[in-house]
Amino acid sequence: MLSLVFLAQLRIRAKLAGMGIYYRKRKKTGKNSWINVSGSGASMSTKVGPVTFNSRGGMWVNLPGGLNFRGRWR
Repeated sequence: MLSLVFLAQLRIRAKLAGMGIYYRKRKKTGKNSWINVSGSGASMSTKVGPVTFNSRGGMWVNLPGGLNFRGRWR
């Protein structure tokens, strides 16, 4: 699913995160789901209507008027 070159790039960029440089990459896996990769690891996210959940327990809700709510579901 993820290529070896992509994984090697992640290792290099994850080392840079300790210097104040941050890395985040999203790879779409379906219509409403994707893999998130950052210096602290990988997670899966899925969106159901205005609500997005990820495998690390994060939850985001898009509210009317440009407002957003971010919380935990675990």
